[in-house]
Amino acid sequence: MNIRTLISSIAFGVVLMSCQQEQILKPVTVQEFSEFIKTTNYVTDAEKFGWSIVQQTVYDFKTVPNATWRKPDAIHAAKPENPVTQVSYNDAIAYCNWAKVELPTYDSYWQIAQKDERRINVFYDSILPPETVNLIGNVWEITEPDAENQIRLAGGSYLCNKNTCDGTNRQRELIVDPMTGNIHVSFAVLVDKP
Repeated sequence: MNIRTLISSIAFGVVLMSCQQEQILKPVTVQEFSEFIKTTNYVTDAEKFGWSIVQQTVYDFKTVPNATWRKPDAIHAAKPENPVTQVSYNDAIAYCNWAKVELPTYDSYWQIAQKDERRINVFYDSILPPETVNLIGNVWEITEPDAENQIRLAGGSYLCNKNTCDGTNRQRELIVDPMTGNIHVSFAVLVDKP
């Protein structure tokens, strides 16, 4: 390779890298998920099953009839500005296909979250409720399956603490199946940084 070709290759690489937009994690809200449902008439896995998982604590959970993204505990309506919960991986992928967005991989989730000043690592002396969007330690977020086709959850749940399922510990593994929702499981999508 001559020097002119080498310089051209380097210049092309620099231009290509500068054209790539930095991405952030955007939690999908109940309102946004509702628009997807209205447009597509999609039926979530929890709605098909007629039940979903409602956890009271990390260890105390039960299957509850009629728990869905509309009423995550089967009683109270979800607030439009809250992160959508009671969604499965299948539901998240259906939304992503409709919205033309992607889920993060587990590794990219943590790389982006560490740089995102809006995402706060929660310290467990004051656990925050799920009404506060965009916090690690609020709701688990579904990520793309890994090389072993396992679906890992990233972030953390308002039900966790440093002695159980520490949401600030990237090394811990929490695996879910593709069809099950939960009251403290949501998803965030990759979008270009404004």
